[in-house]
Parts: sequence; C-alpha cells; structure tokens
Amino acid sequence: MKKFITLLFFAGLAIGVQAQEKTKKATTVLNFEKPHVVETACGECKFGLPGKECDLAVRIDGHAYFVDGSDIDDHGDAHAKDGFCNKIRKAEVTGKVVNGRFKASSFKLLKAETLKPNTKI
Repeated sequence: MKKFITLLFFAGLAIGVQAQEKTKKATTVLNFEKPHVVETACGECKFGLPGKECDLAVRIDGHAYFVDGSDIDDHGDAHAKDGFCNKIRKAEVTGKVVNGRFKASSFKLLKAETLKPNTKI
C-alpha cells in the first residue's frame, strides 16, 4: 500500500509539471515605425544607467534605454557644453525596444529651436 501511494504521488506530480503552460516573455516593448521625438543623452551621465563609459541612450515615457544603431560620437563631442554628457537633447527616432535596448532604424538629433513648445515626449 505504501508503494502504491508513493507511485500515485509521483504520477500526480509528473502530470502537474507537464500541465503547466510556458509563457514566452515579450521582448518587444515599443515599436516606432513613424518618427517620434524622444529625449536623448549619455545613459550613464544623464539617465543614471549602469555602465563603464559614455554611451548614447534615449528616454521614452520615463524609461531610459541604451541605443543600438547610432553612437554617441556620431553627433559631436559628448563632453562639449551642449554634448550628451552635459545636456539632455531631443531626437527624432524610428526603431523599437528589444531586450531592454532601443534598436534605432533612424536617429536625427534636433536643434532646440525646431521643437514646438507643446511637443509630447
């Protein structure tokens, strides 16, 4: 009888384990097919992201993401007065967030005077 109860226990356990559904974690959070204006700066210096050196990042809806597809040095000296390590700028971007990083299809840095006063970011 003891063996039968043990066998029944393990059979129930095996069925319970196989019955569980595995859900795939969504890796794409945001997808900007049309250009959107976002904040951009050095992820470490201005957005508080962890890292060892200055890297380009964007902030979307209060969340900062490192950028793949555009480099911090592609847009001038990051340590200049108006550089990414000293100032948060605006950029018009297309791309998507995948695995916690923004994969940029396009990245166009905007001049301050091109922004409309009520631009939503």
